[in-house]
Amino acid sequence: MAQNILLIQANATDAAAVLNALSRSHNGHIEWVATCALGLTRLAVLGRQDHPQASGISAVLVDLQLPDAAGIDAFDRIYVANPQIPILILSSPEDEEIARLAIQRGAQDYLLKGRLDDHLLPKAIAGMIDRAAIREALFDEKERAQVTLNSIGDAVISTDVRGRVTYFNVVAEQLTGWPHAEALGRPLEEVFRIIDRTSRAAIPNPMDLATRTNEIVGLPATSILIRRDGVESAIEDSCAPIHNRRGDVTGAVMVFHDVSMSRALSQRLVHLAQHDSLTDLPNRDLLSERLTQAIAAAQRRHAALGVLYLDLDRFKHINDSLGHSVGDRLLQSVAHRLRDSVRASDTVSRLGGDEFVILLLDVAHAQDAAICADKLIKAIGMLYTIDEIELHITASIGIAVYPEDGTELKTLLQNADSAMYEAKEHGRNNYQFYRADLNSRAIERQLLENGLRHAIERNELELHYQPIVNLATGAISGVEALLRWLHPPLGAVPAVDFISVAEESGLIVPIGQWALRQACVQFNDWQRARLPVPGLAVNISTVELRSRGFVAGVAATLSETGIDPSRLTLELTETFIMQDSRATKLVLNALRSLGVQLALDDFGTGYSSLSYVRRFPIDALKVDRSFVLNLSSNADDASVVSAVINMGKSLRMRVVAEGVETPEQVAFLKQHGCSEAQGNHFSHPLRADAVARFLRQSPKIGKIAPAGQLKAFSRRRQASP
Repeated sequence: MAQNILLIQANATDAAAVLNALSRSHNGHIEWVATCALGLTRLAVLGRQDHPQASGISAVLVDLQLPDAAGIDAFDRIYVANPQIPILILSSPEDEEIARLAIQRGAQDYLLKGRLDDHLLPKAIAGMIDRAAIREALFDEKERAQVTLNSIGDAVISTDVRGRVTYFNVVAEQLTGWPHAEALGRPLEEVFRIIDRTSRAAIPNPMDLATRTNEIVGLPATSILIRRDGVESAIEDSCAPIHNRRGDVTGAVMVFHDVSMSRALSQRLVHLAQHDSLTDLPNRDLLSERLTQAIAAAQRRHAALGVLYLDLDRFKHINDSLGHSVGDRLLQSVAHRLRDSVRASDTVSRLGGDEFVILLLDVAHAQDAAICADKLIKAIGMLYTIDEIELHITASIGIAVYPEDGTELKTLLQNADSAMYEAKEHGRNNYQFYRADLNSRAIERQLLENGLRHAIERNELELHYQPIVNLATGAISGVEALLRWLHPPLGAVPAVDFISVAEESGLIVPIGQWALRQACVQFNDWQRARLPVPGLAVNISTVELRSRGFVAGVAATLSETGIDPSRLTLELTETFIMQDSRATKLVLNALRSLGVQLALDDFGTGYSSLSYVRRFPIDALKVDRSFVLNLSSNADDASVVSAVINMGKSLRMRVVAEGVETPEQVAFLKQHGCSEAQGNHFSHPLRADAVARFLRQSPKIGKIAPAGQLKAFSRRRQASP
């Protein structure tokens, strides 16, 4: 490669000597100028790598005695113009001190003008250019290394064999809080403080370990770096020894990075995988893990533990009627109350929906689990206010105790679940302990649920009708439609056995829709046959009333069947009107706007009061059969019935007594002014065709026959296939 040289020399003879000394061996262009100013001009032009006539200046030869600049000033002006180009000083013996000073200030070398020859001068120039090239290459390499180390996301620190800092990159400055200039030369322990996250004890210097063992080492996973200002960061690192050409350890280099965010994210992901997203309670997986550990610990210590399976009663009604947003917030409130009601060592988990499991550790006696269950029931039963809506909800709890009720996770959960369903069957809002016979009952319940899913399509459901009698006239005022299920293997399944299953599973909604339509169609058939059936009553489950689109479904049924809405009475329970009075009133008013009648069924068994009932558009009260049964023998029941009749009169509501069995009961009811009654004294529930025959065979159409005659008719119907 051609080496272009710029010669700046005033004396033409001296310049000719230089040119002559280089003429034989130099491969490149040599340009001579006589003044400093011309030299600076040529440097500005030829010094550019993009100049069209030259590939740049490789070296400058300068005589310090120039007409427009002399001595060290001449050198300084030329050096400043382009410090990267190596400069050789051509000096007279008397200016040798100035030449040495120029070397101190950046010149590469100097030669005495009287000793120049065609061997020494080319050799000096070649050596100078080579050294400059090496320095440039080293600078470039160092610059690349600096840029690279400052560009990576990791911090880099190096130390010498004594453990003192020799290098700090930008990320290391940020993570330690120490500037590079201040950190250099300091012991590593001073600028790189690390402790254990758990014990808070200092962690030994990893660079020192790498230097002593001549091996790559890493920090413990629990390492915390304390920045200069006290801020803590979780870090991960790797340290390696540095060797010289002979293989001796001369220091160490450490690469580390902040893992605080990644560890926090990892911990968050683990938490999300083990906790319910809505309530932040442990989910099924974490419960299984803790229960397995608890069983193992209890087995070693010969201790007991309790598993409580909790299900919210009729939560689906709230969710369906008020929306999932209200339902979710209710679940969050329930979860909060459950957590506050147990010890910190116990586990409250959500399995999904409205099902929770509570793991009680160190249960000394089974009664301890019962005390906890009672506490949970009371906590859940307190009033909730969500979006200014007042909500009441209860819970049913099943209890299984280790080791009496099972020694394995699956068995304990299954048995607690069976006990929970037992609590449901005992009226809800209570707890029950597991018993061995509950498993068979759970299986039976599952069979019922599976069968109900196909009961409509398989034509296994049918309606029976029980007459309702006007006690003042003896005329039939209407009939109540009662659901019956003829299960192929099981035969006739009592409504008390399958209605609760249908409600819990949500199957009551399609079943109820079917029943309402069938009853309305049948009522129209009786009307066309001119049979004296003035009214029709149909029971409506709370689940149906809370389901979306219920009112629209009733309106559609009325339209499709053409039944007179005023002839239809929908019977609902006290449970419905006690839940969220604002939403309840909206539903009832919407039903009344359709023209149907509304009756409150099983009145007296719940919590309704006169002031509460007056809030809603109720047309009739139905006295529960449990009070009618002992009218003649129990003064308290007689008082309740009398009070209900008087309440109905004061509110201008019809009062219907259910479960009337004896003439004495009829006499009491008539004496106290009860308007209507139904029960086996008048007639058992009958199939539709039997109702028609029953009405036609009555001595006087529209009048109730003597009790003995009607009971005989009912017995014949019961005996007929």
